[in-house]
Amino acid sequence: MLPWKHARRLLTALLLAIAFALVPAAAAHAGSAPSSGWNNYSCKPSAAHPRPVILVHGTFGNSIDNWLGLAPYLVKRGYCVFSLDYGQLPNVPFFHGIGPIDKSAEQLDAYVDKVLDATGAAKADLVGHSQGGMMPRYYLKFLGGADKVNALVGLAPSNHGSTLHGLSGLLPYFPGAADLISEKTPALADQIAGSPFLTKLNEGGDTVPGVQYTVIVTKYDEVVTPYRSSFLDGPNVHNVVVQDLCLLDFSEHVAIGLFDRIAFHEVTNALDPAHATRTTCASVFDRP
Repeated sequence: MLPWKHARRLLTALLLAIAFALVPAAAAHAGSAPSSGWNNYSCKPSAAHPRPVILVHGTFGNSIDNWLGLAPYLVKRGYCVFSLDYGQLPNVPFFHGIGPIDKSAEQLDAYVDKVLDATGAAKADLVGHSQGGMMPRYYLKFLGGADKVNALVGLAPSNHGSTLHGLSGLLPYFPGAADLISEKTPALADQIAGSPFLTKLNEGGDTVPGVQYTVIVTKYDEVVTPYRSSFLDGPNVHNVVVQDLCLLDFSEHVAIGLFDRIAFHEVTNALDPAHATRTTCASVFDRP
């Protein structure tokens, strides 16, 4: 049997390796590539698309690499698009979205205000991937965000946490491992199913009045497990499984946020429901 010290290191390394492996390798140069067509603070929303769209990256992601597919897709369709970095930890370069999620929500709060001030819009729409689809719910519920947000669209969001295919259930067998994860990567600890953060977030209902929620998931999600734990419950909720729209969509957790144009088409339907069109396998060929 492995000594406890080595077993704890092995478990922690396993959990972190899973997380690191499921984000783009490009995250290693977070923020080094300029955005193309988005984060333009002179952009003024049009009558057709009157609200700016703020993109919220996932755990270990960043404001550029996470959105190299979706941001240009939305810009070409006439949206003013913005993205932020959040969840930094001291002395941890490159990687974002790893700090305590309630603190990350405070960063989102400030960023939404910045975008609304720049664009002159009364409200924004939020689109987030993974943690980025869940974290804004804290902002909406506890930080007054519901007055400033029209819609929240989540791509494979960790709304009710994850078991990582049961790996999180092993933590009680490794004393101290949960504390180590909480110390080094608080956002991972916050996203474990049943965490105190998620208990607080979901207590009293998943949604708040006045905001439209769309959740877009894939059956092949290997990070947020079970995948239906992403779903929200409420009268203002639309839950979507991309395989119900196109059986040939084999996107998993990362791909649904990076380049899945089936999911992207559903994002635009959520942002502009009055002009929504049916999403099919042919939606991969959409042109603005």
